[in-house]
Amino acid sequence: MTLQNGTWLISMADVINKAKLNNLADDIWKSAERLRGKFKAYEYQSVILPMIVLRRLECVLLAWREAKAAELRKSRKDIKQAELDKLVKALEQNPQQAPFFNKSPWTMAKIYENDHTRLDDHFRAWINGFSKNVQDIVDHFDFRATIGKMVKLNRLAPILNQYKDRAFGPDTLSNLEMGYIYEELLRRFSEQSGEEAGEHFTPREVIRLMVELLDIPLPKRSLSLYDPACGTGGMLSVAKEHLLERAKNDKDYADVDRYVTEYGQELQPGNYAIACSDLLIKGDKQAQITLGNSLIPHSPSSKEPGDQFPEAKFSFDFMLSNPPFGVTWGGKDGYETEARKLEKTRYKAGMPRTTDGALLFLQTMLAKMKPAKDGGSRIAIVFNGSPLSNGDCGSGESEIRRWILENDWLDAIVMLPDQLFYNTGIHTYIWLLRNEKPKPHKGRVMLIDARKQFEKEPKSFGNKRNRITDVHRRWIETRYRDGWADGYDDDNVKLFATTYFAFHKVEVVFWQTGADDKPAMVTERYGKAFTAANLKKEQEFHASDLTFDITVETSEGEEIRTLDLAPDDSAARKLKALLEDVGGLAAVKSVEWTHRHYVKDDEYIAFEADGDPAKYIPAFLQREIAKPIIRWQDSAQLGYEILPNKYFYRYQPPTPANELLQQFWKLEEQAEALLKGLTA
Repeated sequence: MTLQNGTWLISMADVINKAKLNNLADDIWKSAERLRGKFKAYEYQSVILPMIVLRRLECVLLAWREAKAAELRKSRKDIKQAELDKLVKALEQNPQQAPFFNKSPWTMAKIYENDHTRLDDHFRAWINGFSKNVQDIVDHFDFRATIGKMVKLNRLAPILNQYKDRAFGPDTLSNLEMGYIYEELLRRFSEQSGEEAGEHFTPREVIRLMVELLDIPLPKRSLSLYDPACGTGGMLSVAKEHLLERAKNDKDYADVDRYVTEYGQELQPGNYAIACSDLLIKGDKQAQITLGNSLIPHSPSSKEPGDQFPEAKFSFDFMLSNPPFGVTWGGKDGYETEARKLEKTRYKAGMPRTTDGALLFLQTMLAKMKPAKDGGSRIAIVFNGSPLSNGDCGSGESEIRRWILENDWLDAIVMLPDQLFYNTGIHTYIWLLRNEKPKPHKGRVMLIDARKQFEKEPKSFGNKRNRITDVHRRWIETRYRDGWADGYDDDNVKLFATTYFAFHKVEVVFWQTGADDKPAMVTERYGKAFTAANLKKEQEFHASDLTFDITVETSEGEEIRTLDLAPDDSAARKLKALLEDVGGLAAVKSVEWTHRHYVKDDEYIAFEADGDPAKYIPAFLQREIAKPIIRWQDSAQLGYEILPNKYFYRYQPPTPANELLQQFWKLEEQAEALLKGLTA
């Protein structure tokens, strides 16, 4: 990174030395452990993260002051040091000169080197000396309350000493590298505090892949990027950095800076504060990051801020996100009441189960698409496997998939390797969606199996043991770009019609047969409540004669009475007549009944776009069940599920028995040799 005209210029070419970053993260983590015994483990981040951010901001200011002083000395060679310092300080507070400032005379180093009896006063004066945009960051870390606790527990001086000379500036650590540090520390803090595995962070190579798959052009007009769960801002930052990297000249670079606007919303105040600090460091005045829950409507009077980019006012060209996996949005700790206010608008396709809000994020993004006639929108989002197939036919998840596929918005799904993320080792999937599909894409969905496109990390970052290199990324991008052509042949790329993922859920009743393959009759104890209402249901289901042997208590003891019911009989009337003399149902002690042995089951049958369900459904049932079918009922709507593992299954025959025997005898020989060596 380089400082130019008061702005840090960022390049994706910045080298990432993960060994160095691991060592730095370890070192910072050790400093966090100095809080042991004074702070609880889950409180460490409330001390360490604000200190890192503030020191990084200070490093930017110190570099700016030094560069500005050198610039002034060139034009005013005779200027005195005191006058120079005063002039630099005044210029620093001019928003046209610097994106933020600190009007106090203090730095971290000066505070520590001064009178320790006034350490608290000087540190607070330094904090309060920052400009309003930094004060917002401090407030969202709730750092002033933490300072009081640090002073009370005598931790301010040692922590200040730990960070006062740290080289955290962009000239030493790029925003990309700092992102890795933040994420590694946040990962460790979340483990200490027992947060859910869904609180995870996105590796930059995955973001880079998403950005390139979106094929964002160098802008010639206003271009908007949006992330409804932006975390520390990594998705948006990498997207813009990628465009800056592709700039071929000063005009391209200026166009990116002028036309590209980033919009992000984040729920966690600490992550929001980090994202804001990075924007300040980069001097990115186009970005708009807000604090709040993007899944619920926003109201100024609400205790929790909601979506501040509502679709009534905002739509975006490109959207990308990695929403948290498996996060509960319902129940007493959720926000279901607020989310359901959008049930007839944004979430009209369906509401997913309350234990996983991933598809709420996708619906939020789809709601903010620009109309296709205005250029449309493209989306890249990272999911785990749940949104692909969770939920039965007619459920919220299935209905959301049906809505997406029947509108032909799903463009492609990329199956990623496992162990790419910091806090989880599971397989993940990039969904690509667009409402302006080119002709070769229309009515089709591409699946790319990229599960083997990785190499091992030299050193793991938590659960992140694999990484996608440039070679792997180009492999994926090439297949996404070229795989739509007729005749394209690659075992790792499959194209499906959108209707391929549809299925019928058919309720079928069939007559079970006995050993002689003849329809079976069953006599068994009646296990349900013996009421006229239940008997009516049995008549409707079996549609055949039923016999009930009822043991009743009479004045002379127990006796068995038989109730014969034909399908059209009134169960209530016949039951009343049978039991009237013994006081009705209260006299019933037990019931056995004889009925045809019917089985009710659900069959899932693939939808045939060119077929007639009235023909292929009964043909399927007859073929697969091979029993006398009493009746069947199709579901009111088609279900939809996507099963990538099934589509890319490759049969591997078992090892032949003779080869297994040879391997066994070799192992036996090795074991004998080892035993002889022990007894020699």
